[in-house]
Amino acid sequence: MSKYPFDKNHRRFQASWFKLFPELLEYSPTKDAAFFLLCYLFNKPSGRPGSCAFIVKGFHTWEKVNDRKNCAFLCQVGKDPNSLHKVTMKKSRDLMNQNQHIERVIEKKSCQKIENNHLRLKVSCDAIKWLTFQACALRGHDESSNSKNRGNFIELIKLLSSYNDKVESVVQDAIRDEIGDGKFCIIIDEARDESRKEQMAIVLRFVDKDGYVRERFFDLVHVLDTTALTLKKEISDVLARHNLSIKNIRGQGYDGASNMCGKWFGLQALFLSECPYAYYIHCFSHRLQLALVMTPREKLSTISELCQYLVKSRKSTIYPLIDRFVRLVLTLPVSTATTERAFLAMSHVKTKLRNKMGDDFLANSFITH
Repeated sequence: MSKYPFDKNHRRFQASWFKLFPELLEYSPTKDAAFFLLCYLFNKPSGRPGSCAFIVKGFHTWEKVNDRKNCAFLCQVGKDPNSLHKVTMKKSRDLMNQNQHIERVIEKKSCQKIENNHLRLKVSCDAIKWLTFQACALRGHDESSNSKNRGNFIELIKLLSSYNDKVESVVQDAIRDEIGDGKFCIIIDEARDESRKEQMAIVLRFVDKDGYVRERFFDLVHVLDTTALTLKKEISDVLARHNLSIKNIRGQGYDGASNMCGKWFGLQALFLSECPYAYYIHCFSHRLQLALVMTPREKLSTISELCQYLVKSRKSTIYPLIDRFVRLVLTLPVSTATTERAFLAMSHVKTKLRNKMGDDFLANSFITH
């Protein structure tokens, strides 16, 4: 408009105000009032005095515009980062950023899922083709998750995944899907390899959707030191990358070192401070190792002889849980020490001749162990 009408105080809207507040200020000729466009589009009146001025009724008290720091326009913009105007600005940017729209996010996740399915299918087809051309059986005698040899097809898939980061990530995603929103236990152990790097093995123990107890090797992480804070940070980073909440931890299994089991500043105490249900249990494998160190190995050749020795030496009273554990092993000869097996395999893979192996490649080699 070339001319704006005067009010009863002989004041009127000024066209120069558009330059002072570009992309914000709008003028309504029918109401002879000013509006803030973004506030008009994205906000509702808050109920506070004056909140309707730039949103519903329109602002037309022109004498308050040039009142220096009390300028009505400046007061509407506000200095608080959470002011009404600043919030509407953020909503406007979000609307203009199409990459954040829900349909784009859903499309991106769908494309990633399709890509993962294509990768699974391609690897499966390649494995079947290779076994067929070599006249090898696909299935094994025992394909259960606890079997050491699950057949040619599954073992070949595991081998291919150790050489491919994408397959490795799909395996980790499969473990994550097995856990779902359920609770889980973390089992941690650390050791120094041939290149004198401290490595930390992370094993997750959980009950899957079918009711079976699973113990999965999840990751192998290089750590700068073995202090409780460093281990806590690395474990939290691994869990966060796979959307596993610390609040869902229901158990911690470590050795008896002070940095792990310390009541006040140990690793278990740090996790307990975030999740009071993450109870610490001294790893039975380490307890058994402590008991074995104190026994004369040359005299013992079987677990039965170990059990007898613990009773004769009265060490069964010093280590009652170990005595109970050994008796359980004799009754049901099943025990798990996944983290120890991982480090045993690492000692064969990363030798003095191959001590420059990268951490990522080493971790990928054990992800399906």
